[in-house]
Amino acid sequence: MLPALLLVGAAAWVPARWSSTDPKTLELLRGTPVNCLVVEQASPEFAGEAAARGLAVLLAAGAGEAPEAIARRAAELRLAGVVLEGGFQAPGVERARRMLGQAGLTLIELPPRALLRPEGGGPVVGTAQGLWPGIRVFDDGAVRAAPTGGPWVETNTGLLRYLRAASDAAIWIANRPPPKAIFPVERYLVAIADAAIAGARWVVALDEDFQARLYARQAKALAAWERIAAHLRFYEDHGEWRSWKPASRLALIQDEQSGALLSGGVLDMIAVKHAPVRPVPRKLLSAEALRGARVAVNVDPAALSDEQKEILRGFTRSGGVLLSGPPGWKFPLPEGDRITLEEKDQERLNEIWREVNSLVGRRNLGARLFNVSGMLSNLAAAPDGKQAVLHLVNFTSQPAENITVHLAGSYGRVRLLSPEAPERELAPYAIEEGVAVEIERIASCAALLLDWKE
Repeated sequence: MLPALLLVGAAAWVPARWSSTDPKTLELLRGTPVNCLVVEQASPEFAGEAAARGLAVLLAAGAGEAPEAIARRAAELRLAGVVLEGGFQAPGVERARRMLGQAGLTLIELPPRALLRPEGGGPVVGTAQGLWPGIRVFDDGAVRAAPTGGPWVETNTGLLRYLRAASDAAIWIANRPPPKAIFPVERYLVAIADAAIAGARWVVALDEDFQARLYARQAKALAAWERIAAHLRFYEDHGEWRSWKPASRLALIQDEQSGALLSGGVLDMIAVKHAPVRPVPRKLLSAEALRGARVAVNVDPAALSDEQKEILRGFTRSGGVLLSGPPGWKFPLPEGDRITLEEKDQERLNEIWREVNSLVGRRNLGARLFNVSGMLSNLAAAPDGKQAVLHLVNFTSQPAENITVHLAGSYGRVRLLSPEAPERELAPYAIEEGVAVEIERIASCAALLLDWKE
């Protein structure tokens, strides 16, 4: 029973990095959803107090450390397990896995993106390599434009949506704030939502200044921490959304070798355009995976097997539109600290984007949004088909106002949910493709909960 219980536990962990070894700081977690701490060191007193509070503590090991030694230390302290961040030699990892398994503890691997494999089989799939979510700006403070024409949004959602489609494990993104930077709390709220709308969890990590003020219990830091807790609680209260599948008439076929592990690729570009998109890992390509899609984008045609090519021929024979990537062009793989495309690859990507945009620009593939520059969205549907949720995240420093949403299909009830405001009923009105609603204001993030009209 123990391994099964550990898997269930890991799936429900809400993780945060914790730099203090003072047991008294754990009182800051009271009333928050955080129930799992990733630490670089721990004392018996800290471990005992965490256990008494029902907190799982994971000892983190960075590249260059011996996994077996970290596993031994975690077992001695009776912690919940170990997190391996970075690249490790397989024999050492397997020895640590056996040691932890014998002690009934959990091993979580967060490798570099280049080594990330969704089918790893562990309770958590994820990486510590991620962008710090926000709007990209130049050194002079000017906002950089994306190929879509709007501001360039730094996001991890493309990677996380792919991982969610490729794996049934819990998904973690454990990126940290840039070193020596100090951020307003709104940037942390965006980091939480950037992961959550893709069905993943961000391993909460505060900048050093924020940590120091929080541990000192300064009033402003406590207020900011409560806002972070409220946003975590919002997505945990609606944890069922993580299992809902993307609701889109647009399917994107790719894998690790065709840009799925990079940020700023085709999937992110489509998302910034606010077109709902359904990632389809190449290994999982089937007629069923394309059911309901009207448009399919095949990023790397040369990688398809004969059987997969026949599936796409069947898709087009049934009336679907197929767009394929340029022949002979290969996405670069993540390498070292580089997890985004280089400029020369961006130029080729722009070619793909122009064709994709010509197909999706005026179509409603599930939802269309207006007046949402600097925002991201994601549409997902419940397994029973009776509800859908449209996630909305504001990456800008100002509240988004006067937003219009056009929804394809017939929805009888639309509710606006957000972490820091009461639930509101919106009044949908009929349009040609379905219904539309108006949203007055979104501060950081929100969700439209949609009930199908029976």
